[in-house]
Amino acid sequence: MTATSEQAAKPLPRPGHEVMKTSRLAAIQPSRLSGTRAFMNKMIRERWSISIVRFDVDSNADGTVVYSIKAPEQEFSFIGFSRPPSRTARTGRIIGQAWDMMGALIEGPATEEEIESARREIPKLYTGRATSNALIWCRSNRSMRVFDQTMAALADGRQPQVDDIAQVCYLMRNTGLDGNGTFGTRSFPSLGAKHALGGVLEAQLLTAYLMREYSCDLVEHLAAKVSSRAIKLAPELRRYIGVGNGSALGLIFFVHKHPRLIDWLLSAREQAIALARGLTLERSDRRIEQLSDLLQRAIVFRQQDRMVYETFASSAQVADDLEMIFGQLHQFQACGTIFERETVQPLDVLAEELDGKVVPEAYETLLSLYLELVPDEADALLRAVQAPDEFVVSPAETVEDLITLLRQDYQWALDVNLSGPDAYRYVWYKSETAEEPRRGAREEVPDAIDLGLDVCGGIQSLLADLKAEHSDLSVARFLLKH
Repeated sequence: MTATSEQAAKPLPRPGHEVMKTSRLAAIQPSRLSGTRAFMNKMIRERWSISIVRFDVDSNADGTVVYSIKAPEQEFSFIGFSRPPSRTARTGRIIGQAWDMMGALIEGPATEEEIESARREIPKLYTGRATSNALIWCRSNRSMRVFDQTMAALADGRQPQVDDIAQVCYLMRNTGLDGNGTFGTRSFPSLGAKHALGGVLEAQLLTAYLMREYSCDLVEHLAAKVSSRAIKLAPELRRYIGVGNGSALGLIFFVHKHPRLIDWLLSAREQAIALARGLTLERSDRRIEQLSDLLQRAIVFRQQDRMVYETFASSAQVADDLEMIFGQLHQFQACGTIFERETVQPLDVLAEELDGKVVPEAYETLLSLYLELVPDEADALLRAVQAPDEFVVSPAETVEDLITLLRQDYQWALDVNLSGPDAYRYVWYKSETAEEPRRGAREEVPDAIDLGLDVCGGIQSLLADLKAEHSDLSVARFLLKH
């Protein structure tokens, strides 16, 4: 990942560290700068208020709900339509015809006219039209077994079993978050940076969060319809419950369309890590104990993780390596040698000594935890990231200038051998049956349009086209020809 923006080109606070090592890219772990966490921190910091305005749902789960979301200077509404689950018509795919919940996130208070428009138009999906203040249309389905188990337990006056919830960790799963002009929703570039939901993916994240809240409110509401003995979900269980996701269809295309934004986000993270690694700490610094506590929590999380990974290191291996990191930290603290060095930057020394000695996922977990030691600085770096113009052209530059730039910043892509039989063995394509991205062998889908992000192939093709032109030709005229 190469720096392509003015912000990313700025030197890191600690000179000498690379912006990103290629081997680390696939192993980046969640942190306070991850989208969901950062947005939740924003809502908490700004003291957003979310309340139920309407919860008109009968015992058959048929009805309408409205939530009010108040940011410091803006109000939004989430309109949801609950339906009894269909055992035959519903599907987790985006081409489904029936969903357990359909909804819309809109700007401003929800009027009856807007509620009825959403009720009428959302089920039409591709032939429906959103109102001008609609930001997101969404759909979700229950996890039938876990939802029913939870409802039965609450109706019986007891909490559901954690082991039951842990099978899927959600009560409802998202099967579509559509916005940015889709179905006539408002385009995100029109919101601007000062809009309460003007940050990266914030409208989608708020909608997903409200799906989660709705699923918990619905299961409690239906349990109360069943029995007068019904109780509410315990706060710790409610916090444990997430929202499932259907396919992450949009994320593939998001990466395609926003390479500079991805670069800015990665650069913000790397700069925050560099700040943490450059901290001057004494052995008694409370931040050492804070890091120790965070490592212990990460170890427990990995030990309890049930996911089976095909490509990444197993959680058992990550947990073992984190145990080793934990021990290394305490050994350094106990013997004091790390604190006797001239720079007294123990976090940097620790990271240097562990690099390459643990699996990348464990190493990246450590770096993500470092960000908790510089929370204000890390959050400020992320807030400075604005969605850039992804297509920036210097029309007066020449073909020769562009070739020089490619040789300087993208030689790694030019060095990749794409002539071998396996270079393009696989293709990302759109499934005709599910309308979702799929990866498969090219011979299995010979007529498919490749949706893959072929950076190396694109760079090599660009260089070939540039070499075929006169070196003094302007970039503007080159683009007109291609």
